[in-house]
Amino acid sequence: MKFTPTFFKEANNTISRIEKKKIESIAKMLKKLRSNKGRLFIMGVGGSSGNASHAVNDFRKLCNIEAYCLTDNISEITARTNDEGWDSTFVGYLKNSNLKSKDILMTFSVGGGNIKKKISMNIVNALKYASKKKVKTISVIGRNDGYAAKNSTISIIFNIDNKKLVTPITESLQVLVWHYLVSSPILQKNKTTW
Repeated sequence: MKFTPTFFKEANNTISRIEKKKIESIAKMLKKLRSNKGRLFIMGVGGSSGNASHAVNDFRKLCNIEAYCLTDNISEITARTNDEGWDSTFVGYLKNSNLKSKDILMTFSVGGGNIKKKISMNIVNALKYASKKKVKTISVIGRNDGYAAKNSTISIIFNIDNKKLVTPITESLQVLVWHYLVSSPILQKNKTTW
């Protein structure tokens, strides 16, 4: 089957092109966040939402960073969607959390939102709100043409040649990036069991 070597070759090529200096810069940003007693908010939708939830666990448990996933409380997110609309769900969460300039907003997304196509407008609106509050933003994404790529303090953008594999490889490599961060001696405070 030709798909198997194609998939793993694309994944390996994409990993080899990750901008390592940017990831090191993110680790330093997060170390400063912890020192300043800031909070890390992580957002994503779909598979990236699951990644955001898992990452919050690791940042809290391994790095002693106060971290929150914007989609972890399903009752809150569905109430906000029902009462105010999906596009404002993340802004509502951040407002209620009293987002401050010493906090950081991290985005896990494949496309990073697109105003023209009205895709992931909750991510777009949250990034706009963070900018208004002078909050630094980090994005880990699979496309360079979305809102997050153009409007984040720092972005890790996966350079994926095979456009049919953008979603699975992006969501897979989000895991790699945050595991690098929580394993980095710059950030890790508590060892893993295994």
